[in-house]
Amino acid sequence: MPMTEPFPHPGTPTTAVPGPAGGGDRPPPARFAYDVHTWKEIAHLLTNLPVSLVGFVYTVTMLFTGVGLTVTVVGFPLLALGLAGSRVLGRLERARARKLLGVRVEEPSRLPVRGSGGFLPRLWMAVKDPVGWRTVLYELIRLPWGVLTFTVTLTGLFVLWPVLPFVVRGLANADRAMVRGLLSPSDELERRIAELESDRGVVVDTAAADLRRIERDLHDGAQARLVNLAMGLGLAKEKLLEDPDAAASMVEEAHGEVKLALQELRDLARGIHPAVLTDRGLDAALSSVSSRCTVPVKVTVDLDERPAAAIEGIAYFTVSELLQNVSKHSRARSAAVDVWRSDSRLFIQVWDDGRGGASLDRGTGMRGLADRLGAVDGMFVVESPEGGPTTVTAELPWRDRSLDGAGDPPGAGRASVRGRR
Repeated sequence: MPMTEPFPHPGTPTTAVPGPAGGGDRPPPARFAYDVHTWKEIAHLLTNLPVSLVGFVYTVTMLFTGVGLTVTVVGFPLLALGLAGSRVLGRLERARARKLLGVRVEEPSRLPVRGSGGFLPRLWMAVKDPVGWRTVLYELIRLPWGVLTFTVTLTGLFVLWPVLPFVVRGLANADRAMVRGLLSPSDELERRIAELESDRGVVVDTAAADLRRIERDLHDGAQARLVNLAMGLGLAKEKLLEDPDAAASMVEEAHGEVKLALQELRDLARGIHPAVLTDRGLDAALSSVSSRCTVPVKVTVDLDERPAAAIEGIAYFTVSELLQNVSKHSRARSAAVDVWRSDSRLFIQVWDDGRGGASLDRGTGMRGLADRLGAVDGMFVVESPEGGPTTVTAELPWRDRSLDGAGDPPGAGRASVRGRR
């Protein structure tokens, strides 16, 4: 079976993800002629003194007041408030550097104080804010630097005119280094906080959408049938003595409604969490869902143990959604599902020989799958050229079932963990 595998089973060709350009904010080389970049750098260096004077006075006043009053009950709240003001100064400095120096520095994440559980934890988080303290350090060293840059630049405008662009460039590069070093986010930590905030929103939206879907299915399906069933049985009860044949016919119809309602409830329960997944694991559950696909599917699950229940559920519903896409859109003649573990990651690959052209932006549910996997630190890659074949690879973090507090249910044997279909 031809399969393109962008993850380590058995080959590991990967596609690099472009990042921010390293030299995207680098100005052109300095020249003897005064261009717009040179004049912007001169403006930045001349405004260093008044701006740094304001920042230094605020910082020193805030530190002496806040630290000096820490022996009282108002000291730490004042210090936290002062650090919040330092964050505002840092934002203004980043804006000035972006405008005059072309330095593109991402804004740090806000403090997640709302979910910190009480006043004291929120206060302590604000007091130890690394972004605020780095801004304090920045403002403290900026006053002598501002005096130096103002003096040199103003003097150079009169006595160093021919070489001033080169002098200004050196001083401006030092400013750029300070902004990047002290006013930038905390690298991986800040980026990770931003990712987790985004992922939390995706998880909340997904859970709300699932609840709405379950409510709609219950209201429009099983509930409506049960209402009809109750009405039918009531009419049959009234006709039981005067027209037994009609009553028997109504009871027969009610019996059919009961069967349909039970089937809809089973389908709804399977959509929430299938019992076969809980009892027997991914191998049996994926074999069951593949049997409902309109094309023959070969399922291979190569796992030495079962992952955590949450990861196992996400893997199951990912494959289920992908096989539904194969049935509805691919026009394939065959398909295959492979599940395996590599180090601390769980990999899922669904392949079909259909017409291809699948995309995250074509309304086949793949965008929702990508968002759900991203919310748990997973990945979702689609390779589907026009004409096929289509290979979708999903990657999930591996979590041991023993750490999840949900061990194998009674009667679940090891035969379901490792097998081939």
